[in-house]
Amino acid sequence: MCRLFGMSGGPSAVAATFWLLDAPDSLLAQSRREPDGCGLGWYELDGPRVHREPIAAYEDAEFSATARTERSPTFVAHVRFASTGGVEPRNTHPFVQDERLLAHNGVVEDLARLEAELGDDMSLVEGETDSERVFALITREVRRRDGDLAGGVVAAASWIARELPVFALNLVLSTPTQLVALRYPETHELWVLERGAGGTSGQHHLEGSSARGTIHVRSQDLREQPSVIVASERLDESADWRLMDVGELLVVDHDLTVTRTIALPDPPARRLTLADLDDQAATSQVAATAPPAA
Repeated sequence: MCRLFGMSGGPSAVAATFWLLDAPDSLLAQSRREPDGCGLGWYELDGPRVHREPIAAYEDAEFSATARTERSPTFVAHVRFASTGGVEPRNTHPFVQDERLLAHNGVVEDLARLEAELGDDMSLVEGETDSERVFALITREVRRRDGDLAGGVVAAASWIARELPVFALNLVLSTPTQLVALRYPETHELWVLERGAGGTSGQHHLEGSSARGTIHVRSQDLREQPSVIVASERLDESADWRLMDVGELLVVDHDLTVTRTIALPDPPARRLTLADLDDQAATSQVAATAPPAA
């Protein structure tokens, strides 16, 4: 299945290198199981930037170079196992709309119904994926609410849960000052790590070890800066990772204040199982996971 990553450094620009490249189960490592694309989104002073390629991250030298050099208050990254749409740049996450970044993990069907609901807002969509159409619906609802990002996500996701067949609707969405994540329903996991500067004691580098202890890495960069990370799976062996609740909406504000609400308490009205998906989509949703290499 596709992997999601989001990170906020609050008011500070931070580097995501450790989590993207160096952690025991970094996105680079995960990309060996997710071959259909990789993308990284971040913010510069004049707006969002994205690097997207329809190849695995471990094969993409620019993904690694960007992950090592860029600093941003928020990041969104994605490694893709294609479920809808061809393996090409326009279908590779993260997507950009209204200066926001989004990556999605899951399957939403009946795209004709969703496109009819979008109407003129289909102009926001460039590719073939369900993910970008979901994003367009979120963008429309945020506009209707004068920029209320959390409210727009809940409104769009609630409409999808009522009206469309849903297998999974996990997503990570960012602005330069906010990070928002949704886990819905329980189909796929989404994890959160709230890390104070220097870890628990306030004095430690960011360190990680593989399950068998044979990989040990550290990051000087995040010793002095707190951060919040959201990911599809735990990226290291820290005991501080928390599994998001089903239906949980997580909002990380510019000062790293974290707000949690159960925004979608009910299951989808038209819930899909693996047996309901076509072969491509089903394969993408059950891609094998593996422990960090040792």
